[in-house]
Amino acid sequence: MISLEENLYRPISEVTYLTTDNAWRYRAILRYFYQQHERLRHYLFPEEVYEYLKQNPYFEDYSEEKLQQDLNQLVEWKNLIPRQDTGKVTTIEEFKKKKFRYQCTPYTVEIERMVLGLERMGDSFGGSLERSLFERLLDSLMKLTSVENSPFRDKKEQSYRIDRLTGEEANQIWEEMYDHFRKLVENATDYLAHLESEKVEEMMMTEAFLVYKDSLTEYLRNFMTSLQRTSLKIETILLETPDDLIERVIDRVADYQMSIPRLTVQQSLDEWKVKFKEQWKSIKGWFLGRDRVDSELIYLQNKTNETIRKITRFAQRLGERHHNFRSRRKDYLHLAEWFSKLEDVKEAHELSACVFGVFHTRHIYAETKATEDIYTEIWDHPPTVLTIKPRIRNYREKIRTGAVISREQEKQAMLQEYLREREAERQLVEEMI
Repeated sequence: MISLEENLYRPISEVTYLTTDNAWRYRAILRYFYQQHERLRHYLFPEEVYEYLKQNPYFEDYSEEKLQQDLNQLVEWKNLIPRQDTGKVTTIEEFKKKKFRYQCTPYTVEIERMVLGLERMGDSFGGSLERSLFERLLDSLMKLTSVENSPFRDKKEQSYRIDRLTGEEANQIWEEMYDHFRKLVENATDYLAHLESEKVEEMMMTEAFLVYKDSLTEYLRNFMTSLQRTSLKIETILLETPDDLIERVIDRVADYQMSIPRLTVQQSLDEWKVKFKEQWKSIKGWFLGRDRVDSELIYLQNKTNETIRKITRFAQRLGERHHNFRSRRKDYLHLAEWFSKLEDVKEAHELSACVFGVFHTRHIYAETKATEDIYTEIWDHPPTVLTIKPRIRNYREKIRTGAVISREQEKQAMLQEYLREREAERQLVEEMI
């Protein structure tokens, strides 16, 4: 049996067709095999593969001999499995010709599925911030660690719900829990990377971004609300769950995995236990942190808040720029009509002060800002106290003179202490000599 460590250093010949010469031919052949596999057609004859390829103008000069050579090469790379078709053989000569039909291997199916996903994803990140994933993860953890109280049982003895479930049911709950956790981490990481990508930041600088600003901000805030509502419950469960309970659950799930008959390479019981222990350790580390390092949950909260602030700043800059370029012609005509209706110059000065501000005044600027919300009024901010100094040549700050305090006694005490230490060092050196 080949161990996982040995598999790590073994070359994977199944991916050779992606980068070798004539890769465009091999990829077209295996893509057709994968498409037919998804339609539950697992065995294909060379004739129908050749008929499919000839529909493409790139295979205009392609022959059946080249197809057979390519199929043999893919069989050598373990991408295809040949099976001799003996169902319609009527003569010995036909049997000797060995008419084969081909099936793609499981490795090839997974490789094509991955390549197809990469083609659909493109150069940008995907992902999402699903609020329900936190609630699903919390529900799975509660099923896994819930306690059942019985009036006939001693209070010191706790009965867990997982003890009454079968191995299949325990395995299903464990897989649901880890699947929700994996989706949560991957989707959140990809979505935040998508928001921080260069293309998205360039889009945020355009005026078209203002249409999506409110919906995107609301989406992030709803995610933060769900995260804060459920994360504390999840952390409490992870902290209070005893280790012996997790050991029992892992043993039952590992035993169930060993009970599944597999004709291929089977993992040992210890390998299954190590795998499940690492999964539980990953969940605890993501929510609670590792080795005095902040948890990934805190990092996710900080990045989400930072993204909300960045979106708000971009929207504010766009709004200011749009406001600067907007025509004020109608506003000025309306103000001119106001001024034309006034009969007293004093009233005109008062209106001017209200509209344009007070002339010949000093403006005080303080570099303090309590919030990034662009809709907050100046009156909602706390006051800032500044000390103003007069700008005149002869101004000097008042300095209060103080009395000179004698430190003679402290100096003598420190000197005597220093001399005692030197004398002790001298005596110690003489004793050593």
